[in-house]
Amino acid sequence: MTSDNTTLDASAPRLEVDALLDDPHTRIVVCCGSGGVGKTTTAAALGVRAAERGRKVVVLTIDPARRLAQSMGISELDNVPRQVKDVDETAGGELHAMMLDMKRTFDEIVEGHADADRARAILENPFYQSLSAGFAGTQEYMAMEKLGQLRANDEWDLIIVDTPPSRSALDFLDAPKRLGSFLDGKFIRVLMAPAKVGGRAGMKFLNVGMSMMTGTLSKLMGGQLLRDVQTFVAAMDTMFGGFRTRADATYRLLQAPGTAFLVVAAPERDALREAAYFVERLAAEQMPLAGLVLNRVHGSGAAQLSAERALAAAEALTDHMAEDTHADPPADTDAEATAAPDTAAGPAADRTENNLEANGIVDHDGGKAGSRTAGGLSPAAAAEHVTPTSASAAQLAAGLLRLHAERMQVLARERRTRDRFTALHPEVPVTEVAALPGDVHDLAGLRAIGDRLALNPRDTDD
Repeated sequence: MTSDNTTLDASAPRLEVDALLDDPHTRIVVCCGSGGVGKTTTAAALGVRAAERGRKVVVLTIDPARRLAQSMGISELDNVPRQVKDVDETAGGELHAMMLDMKRTFDEIVEGHADADRARAILENPFYQSLSAGFAGTQEYMAMEKLGQLRANDEWDLIIVDTPPSRSALDFLDAPKRLGSFLDGKFIRVLMAPAKVGGRAGMKFLNVGMSMMTGTLSKLMGGQLLRDVQTFVAAMDTMFGGFRTRADATYRLLQAPGTAFLVVAAPERDALREAAYFVERLAAEQMPLAGLVLNRVHGSGAAQLSAERALAAAEALTDHMAEDTHADPPADTDAEATAAPDTAAGPAADRTENNLEANGIVDHDGGKAGSRTAGGLSPAAAAEHVTPTSASAAQLAAGLLRLHAERMQVLARERRTRDRFTALHPEVPVTEVAALPGDVHDLAGLRAIGDRLALNPRDTDD
């Protein structure tokens, strides 16, 4: 096996994507990884492939770029699953897709766990509106909340989750704990105390426990914002335990045997370093890892020609062209130049004089079909007989060889990076997805990605 070979070692475990999707016990697939590695496209391609293999699938994306909707031919995705048309349903499957609406999901929690008056008070509270729209970790928490809702509904055979485009792939797992820490924090408990104690005792507690804090917070936050926070906390008091309970339940769901994590990474050092860290974190949290999807892997149809040999051939051609440029003209050139005037005598001279002027060929037939130049060929026929000079052909060949060498160097670098990961985590199954020449914009492109996800490189080695 050469250093330029991009197929996996025979000893490396192979991620069998079709077996994973076909297994009826697989109910949740979570695609995770660092930003920009193709999680959304991978999740969508898995959804299309699973649906066309007979499963009823919903894909939940948290990608604000809306690429999923465009590739699936849907004008817009929202917080409600929408069925995708033009999916082959002959095997009995269906495909639905939805995009997480963070605020709407938060609103649904409030509406589902509070009476009408309290829900209205919470939804209209300015602090709640800020919290539900952009509090750190809220998007990740609501993604897990929506996942829990979909799983509890039990309407779909398979739920595929495209995790948020976070700075770190670990945010998806950490968000529930962060939000829980916020709800259990000292600041929240202090704000909740007056409502819990009530009446004059509550006011006394507030005066004693928050006298110093209130003045500082009023300066930092403003008196109205502080009152909004206190009102929000008082209204949400009975719901905080529900948040923690649901977060814990969803966390256990992610640890269940029916869940499979797919770590998506590009064959680049930083992406695979993040993938390795995430693999270790999943193991520590006892969450089921299905394998690694190595996305956008480059290949070559001429891998037998190494980068070194291609560069050597390009240099040899360049040297040969340089020698030809400085070579003496052929010995008979002067003789031909001397003899040229003699060819102007006789009938041939008349024909040449009639068709040639100082500025080039004159076509006296006005470009009509069958007209001929002094050389005896029509302009169209003459154009067909033009061939590149040996120098231009050599330049083209040298350029192509250098381009091939660059590609083979990329392949070798990707292989080394991948091998470092597999050496650190030899137990992790891997599948490679060959890079497409362009972006994916439709179902056909998603099917092509699905085919690459399921393709075993060793099947194409012959």
